Amino acid sequence: MLPRARRLRRSVDFTETFRRGARAGTPSVVVHVAVAAENPSGASRVGFVVSKAVGNAVIRNRVKRRLRHLVASRPMTTGMDVVVRALPPAAADPGTLAEDFHSAWERALRRVTTC
Repeated sequence: MLPRARRLRRSVDFTETFRRGARAGTPSVVVHVAVAAENPSGASRVGFVVSKAVGNAVIRNRVKRRLRHLVASRPMTTGMDVVVRALPPAAADPGTLAEDFHSAWERALRRVTTC
């Protein structure tokens, strides 16, 4: 589990990240990255969106656990808000999910730093 200071929890934070952020997608995940507008701690924050289209509750929680692990293993730039949105193919194969996540992560970070 990510520490409380590193999690997006409010709906407003998710909405702002979707609106202002750079987006990069793959067949199984879409990563939205934005510079944090109001983040008193200065730490980067992450939120996950896994809809019912991905599968039942067991499958959705498994996908969230895998994504949390992938995010925790990546170095993060301070002051960023990140939303990782899982698509239905995310439930299929952990290896494919990891490859797709890393690809989308790198492209989204490149896009937000070049803006």
